[in-house]
Amino acid sequence: MARPQDDRQQRRTLLTVLGLNAGLAAALGIGGVSADSSALLANALDNASDAAVYLISFLAIGRAGTWKRGAARASGIMLLVFAVGVLVDAVRRVITGTEPIGPTMMALALVAAVVNLICLQLIRRQHSGDVNMKAAETFSFNDFASNGGILVAGGLVLWLDQAWPDLVVGVLVAAIAIKGGVEILRDANAASDHPQERAS
Repeated sequence: MARPQDDRQQRRTLLTVLGLNAGLAAALGIGGVSADSSALLANALDNASDAAVYLISFLAIGRAGTWKRGAARASGIMLLVFAVGVLVDAVRRVITGTEPIGPTMMALALVAAVVNLICLQLIRRQHSGDVNMKAAETFSFNDFASNGGILVAGGLVLWLDQAWPDLVVGVLVAAIAIKGGVEILRDANAASDHPQERAS
């Protein structure tokens, strides 16, 4: 059973990372449109879904184990839906064509990496076994990894003057999201059989 002070700390942490991800999603979305970048738009949608998941996780704190597991499953499903949307957008861009702007991709990827690293460190300080906090950590780690890929893609777009690196990273971001969604659903299902989780 989580202590009240632990719940309060988790709420503060989740509200902080929620705000950071919402702001980052808006910035990446604007940048993705202006830079015509599939990878940036994918990352923007990823951060927007993260913000929604952090809100779900925030609402789950202090509630029964069944509610928490349901919230974690909703988080995992949301991440999988996001991944499908990114893949559809990548196919559309292959068909219609795209001209991403490398420097904008690199600059926003660096900013996003810093923000996501801050979020990851804040969450890891909780040392919580809660399935929703684990889901939040998975999201932040996936985002940080995706930012590195976008940085590389931006460099390749600038160097090669080709759009394919942006599309490749967009698809890779979707693949990372699929992996994260599956892991979250697996953790939620495993928690269903954990005696301590049922008692919380």
